[in-house]
Amino acid sequence: MLIAILVGFAISRGPEKPRVAFLNEVPKDTSVSVGGDTLDVVNARNQLCHRIDCIRVSSRKEAIDKVRSGDVLGALVLPANLAEKINSLASLTPEQPKVEVIVNEEDPLKAQIVDDRISSLLTEANLLIARRVARTGSDYLGLILNGGHLNFLGQKFDVLGLRTSARVLQALRPAVPRGALRQSLDEVVRFATLARDNLDLAGPLLNAVAEPIKVDKHVINGSAPPLDIFAISVAATFTLMFVTLLLVSGSLALEREENAFARLTRGLVSRLELLAEKVVLGVGVGLVVTVLMLAGLELFVDLDWARFGLWIVAILAGGAAFAAAGAAIGAGAREVRAASLLAFMLALPIALLSLVPSGAVGPGLYDVIKVIAALFPFKPALDAMTAGLDEAGPSLGAALLHLAILILAYGTLARLALRRFTAL
Repeated sequence: MLIAILVGFAISRGPEKPRVAFLNEVPKDTSVSVGGDTLDVVNARNQLCHRIDCIRVSSRKEAIDKVRSGDVLGALVLPANLAEKINSLASLTPEQPKVEVIVNEEDPLKAQIVDDRISSLLTEANLLIARRVARTGSDYLGLILNGGHLNFLGQKFDVLGLRTSARVLQALRPAVPRGALRQSLDEVVRFATLARDNLDLAGPLLNAVAEPIKVDKHVINGSAPPLDIFAISVAATFTLMFVTLLLVSGSLALEREENAFARLTRGLVSRLELLAEKVVLGVGVGLVVTVLMLAGLELFVDLDWARFGLWIVAILAGGAAFAAAGAAIGAGAREVRAASLLAFMLALPIALLSLVPSGAVGPGLYDVIKVIAALFPFKPALDAMTAGLDEAGPSLGAALLHLAILILAYGTLARLALRRFTAL
């Protein structure tokens, strides 16, 4: 149980350099200038691809296809007008630039990895740009306070400034009732009009400082359960796997090692009945241990106990598949130590391979991993457990069908292996 919990919560740490499809539609040699400073676009691209494994694509469709197929963890699209909108942030008519992030949320770990990594990169970029925009905003405030010249839409305005306005108003104060100093009064009125019109820009400017670049996120293949629920599902499935697999394989091998199998099958029970008894034993013990574990984890994470019936279905189906696999291993090993070692050596690596998300490795290697994972009960048992714990999980029906096929396959292998059980 301790190993299962550690593995379950350790999977929240993703690969060092996740594979991300990268589409850069910004024209070449485009300069980005914010607050009078020119940003090094080439260096920014290099830093981005140093943090993630950039898989260059030529179109948005190609990026979506790679995300959907699992070739990459996600996609980042930089639109053609990105530089233009970044340059506008320090102007009086700022436009918020957006980048597009495409993710496949069929796997909660995959979705979390992409969100965390890209969010981290954009946070750094936003902080850099926000500093430049804030400095430009400070210049505008200084212009309003002290006066000066303002170039806007090709026209040049003389801004009086609050300090000078105060002096003018002070001078006009005794004279206004008699109608004097009309020209100075007109200057004050013009400044007040300009200030009133341009202070409306404070809102967009402050928004630009808060979040210069916004993420436009698109999700492919629906949603995934929360990562903590997924971690609990992994921990519970690991527990169910080890308890059931080791118990059934070890107890069946023990019958052979102590010469009890031959005596029992001479007339007391049939081989099939003895095999079924071991499977039922493993499923029963696995059910009790797994439910107790989920109840203990309730202290740390809120679980939906209204779905308790689905938990039981997932545990029973997964436990039966692990028990059938354990029976095949125990019948083939015929010794307790060999059966236990073989069960542990097979189960742990295959279970860990089953947790590898698409896009974390190359497509060819991932296809091999999918085949291996499909031949062992851990992956469908994990899908069933996740579906039982959260409605956003995978399809429970598909997972149960997969487990039923594996139960029949491993049960057949165990039955065939029992034919040689008493001969050696």
